[in-house]
Amino acid sequence: MMQTTLIGHACLLIQSRDTTILTDPVWFDYLWEEINVLCPSIVLEKNKIPPVDVLNLSHRHQDHFDVRTLAYLLQDNGVLKPDVTILAPDDDLLLEVIRELGFKNIKVVANFETIKIRDVEITPTPSGNQESTAQDTFPEHGLLVNDGEVTLWNQVDSLVNPDTIERINQMYGGVDLAHGRFVPLLEGNFSYNKPFNLPFNEYCTFLNMVKALKPRFIVPGSAAFRYRDEFSFLNRYSFPTTQDQYLRDLQAFCPEVPAGKFNPGDVAHISKNEVRIENQSSPFVRVLEDDSDKVIFKPVMEVAPLRTRTDDPKKHEEEMVRVRDFIENRLLEIILKSELLEAWQHWKVVYQLEVFGQEGSEIWSIDFEETPPRVQNSCLGKINLYEGISASELDALTQGKTSWDFVALCGNYRTFNNIYRVTDGNFEYFPSEKLDVALEPLMVAFPWNLEMDREKFMRDVRRWKDKPQT
Repeated sequence: MMQTTLIGHACLLIQSRDTTILTDPVWFDYLWEEINVLCPSIVLEKNKIPPVDVLNLSHRHQDHFDVRTLAYLLQDNGVLKPDVTILAPDDDLLLEVIRELGFKNIKVVANFETIKIRDVEITPTPSGNQESTAQDTFPEHGLLVNDGEVTLWNQVDSLVNPDTIERINQMYGGVDLAHGRFVPLLEGNFSYNKPFNLPFNEYCTFLNMVKALKPRFIVPGSAAFRYRDEFSFLNRYSFPTTQDQYLRDLQAFCPEVPAGKFNPGDVAHISKNEVRIENQSSPFVRVLEDDSDKVIFKPVMEVAPLRTRTDDPKKHEEEMVRVRDFIENRLLEIILKSELLEAWQHWKVVYQLEVFGQEGSEIWSIDFEETPPRVQNSCLGKINLYEGISASELDALTQGKTSWDFVALCGNYRTFNNIYRVTDGNFEYFPSEKLDVALEPLMVAFPWNLEMDREKFMRDVRRWKDKPQT
């Protein structure tokens, strides 16, 4: 017999008779560059959590890999046993971060390579995310746990194919409880002017997974967070379905599979005879407030205006001095060295960069049909490629104090393109829907690469390592 408790979002505590497994702990608000909070909000009594034998880290997205929580776990608080085993993907950056924090006894996992710990077999399951997205090229895994009698599978954020499902079912003759992926997040679609409709093909794969897996019981997993405070308008643009909607769709799509909601503090008891969920029965975590109504999908509602986050007028003027210096004295040099220069010139792109301050904005333009191109502090009456950004975010980029993980998700950066080329009797347009590289000059000037990600995590390491927390 096993039981699993949802602590929050993707964090599960899985308990067999002799082994306790903790997955993807994110225990503090705020999370993911301090843009999000857990939803529903929770009360977590950390001192009551049973000592953990295995800590599983599925991948390096910050709603699963939270440096602050990991730093807390290394303190002398009794959560992790001295001989705790750390399961981690073969991700050099993630491994560098946890070693810098001070974790030992790290086991780098491989797909379908079973690990025996005490009375359980733990098997990482593969994900197709690396092949499906241009940005997320790092590895991740789901987790299969078997205690000799029953089997639990946590899909986490992984994308799975029929071969993976068939192999999971072959290993133990089926899954007793599955934590399934249920919402295709649209994070970033607002900033990048991408569609807001439910990604139907991706959503259908979630339903097909359940149909093929045929678990004895399934609950929706992960996606239990929301945007906070000044970022809250993005809640209407990022979560195109809900647990309730998914469960209704699942009932229609595969009525033979029992399913139910699973909230923080709920405990699932898994035995040979039944899968039983006890609501709010955990001794260490419970729902504080069900504020899930704040993430109802309505991408036609009000949009917050772009505005610098710097309140002090003197500091804002200082940031604008640095921003103007970058745009007028450094940006063009970067553009002229870019591999994209030929493409911008071929398509006769007129680029506009609009920087938003405390009141209003300032505009710079580049007409790539000109030879040589030049930066003009004006609007040229035509825009093929646009970037709007708050002064605070552009200033932070120029100083290496932020990353695109924050800038592209906070609502203070927005871009679009309408790239076409007119010649004598001919009209060509750029197929932006097939675009797999960034055309935006700011993305060229501040590339979203491994070095940017490393500095993002190391800022958090410097901030939280060895710092007292409660």
